Parts: sequence; structure tokens; C-alpha cells
Amino acid sequence: MRKIWLLAILMGLSVGCTPSETTDNTNDTTNNNKGNLSLVANGEDFVRQGFVSKDGWQINFDAVYITVADVTAYSTQPPFNPETSNTIEAQNQVVLVKDAKTIDLAEGESNAPPILVNTVEAPPANYNAISWQLSPTNDGPASNKTILLDGMATKNGQTIDFKLGLNKPLKYTCGEFVGDERKGILQENSQAEVEITLHFDHIFGDAETEPDDPLNVKALGFDPIANLADNGKVEVDEVILKEKLKQEDYQKLLKSIAGLGHVGEGHCQKN
Repeated sequence: MRKIWLLAILMGLSVGCTPSETTDNTNDTTNNNKGNLSLVANGEDFVRQGFVSKDGWQINFDAVYITVADVTAYSTQPPFNPETSNTIEAQNQVVLVKDAKTIDLAEGESNAPPILVNTVEAPPANYNAISWQLSPTNDGPASNKTILLDGMATKNGQTIDFKLGLNKPLKYTCGEFVGDERKGILQENSQAEVEITLHFDHIFGDAETEPDDPLNVKALGFDPIANLADNGKVEVDEVILKEKLKQEDYQKLLKSIAGLGHVGEGHCQKN
């Protein structure tokens, strides 16, 4: 009788420890309240609608390729301020893009929304910081480039077709998006987006901005690029630019490229 009783106890313990019960998440809601967090990339109206450079060139783009990698969104407390902070204190972080991915910021109509890069599941949080890289890829239309600007510039009856390839890898660490609406606030079972923004007027300047504005003072403009044209065409990368541009202009170009990355109008640290 004692043997039967002991056997029953052992069988009961065995049933109580079966893997099916220890891994059953039927009543666990922690994985059921996630939302979808999207990454979008925006070249603003400069890219889709064109603009006039600080030195009077009407610039229009056929394509603006950028290659992004290692994009991570963070929920931080205290909020990350790229002007004063050195590190992100993250409570949550979500990888939005790992391997290098090339997109065309000029794709779509003139009033099209920013380009969708990727969407992932993420826990609810206020994603108020983001880090990302411009990193060259080995294939596609912008092979071995971080940025490829393909377009046309016109001034005083002169037209120049240009392909301007930039190779320098860059890393940005940014705070919260600054714009007409807040972004990155993801609620349970909902959707939100974070944005990386590139300000190409930092390279060429903007005729609608005062000439002595720091934007235009620091910008290269298009004249130095136009001076490299051969039969109305310019196709150069950073190696050629370093060789052909005046040293002062080349340094302006490098600094303006480093200043491309933003989150809306919000600033980023450049690493």
C-alpha cells in the first residue's frame, strides 16, 4: 500500500513539471501588447521639389541614394540632448535596421511622404532618441557610397548633369524629433514612427536664406562642383573631389556632409 502511495506522489510531481506547463504563455500578456514601430527617412522638399543653391543654381534630383545601417531607437530617461549629453540612458531600445540598406529619398511624387525604411515589433514606450549610420554597401546603384546625389543643375542658360558620390561613413546620435508633430510615442497594440532627416541645403546652401546666415556661410554651394564639369557633366566621388577642389572648399564639403543628419529640425551628435 505504501508503494502505491509513493508511486502516486511521484507521478503527480512528474505531471506538475511537464515542459508544456512551464512554457505555457496563454495567460501571459507581456508579449501581446507590442506595437509596430516604423523608421522613415526624409530628404524634405529640397530632394523632391528641388531648390536654388546659395550661388543661384536651380538644383533638381533624379535620385538621392543613402545607405543606412545599425539604426536603433531608444526610450531614454532623462531625455537625450545631443547638445549636452554624451551617452544615452536607455530604458528600452529597438533595432530598426541592422545591415546596410540603400533607399532613394527622391522616390515618389513631389509631395510624397517620407520613405518607409523598415517596421518592427516593439514594446510600448516613448522612443525619444535614435542612433544611425551612413555606411557604404557593396551592391546596388550606390555601390561603395554612403550617399549618391544624381541630378541636374541649371543657371543662366547653363545645364550640368551631375553624379556626386560621397564615401565617408558617418554615425549620428540624435534626440527627440522636432517638427510639427511629435513622433516615436508607441502605445499598446498601436503604431508609431521615428524619422531620420537629411538637410541637403547644408551642402549647397539655400537662396531663400540670408547670405550671411551660418547655413550659407558654411555651405559649399554648387559653383565649385560646376567648375569640374566636362561637356556639361560632372561625375565625381570623394577621391576626385579631394584632388580637384580647393582645399578650403573640400573642408567645407566634409563639414557640410557631417551636418546632414537631423531628426526633423532636431540636432544630432556626429561621431
